[in-house]
Amino acid sequence: MTSGIRRVLSCHFTAKRLQRYLDADPSAPLDPAEIRRLEAHLAECARCAAAVEDFRSMRWAMLRLSRLVGPDPAAVARLHRSVDELLEEDRG
Repeated sequence: MTSGIRRVLSCHFTAKRLQRYLDADPSAPLDPAEIRRLEAHLAECARCAAAVEDFRSMRWAMLRLSRLVGPDPAAVARLHRSVDELLEEDRG
């Protein structure tokens, strides 16, 4: 039971920081301890690791499309829904 709660909390921690981690935005950096914790979780949690791959795939798809026509609003909405679903699962 305790390990399940710990995993849910770790997924929640990851979901809240995932975009900052992937963007490596210097205006909102993660501290080294957060990065280590997040990377350790991603190495063990298939669901969160899949979310990272989804984000990366979406980023490359949006980059390719933006060079042609700009960001696809439907793709952006799907990305937002994916994040919202991860957060809702962790809350529930």
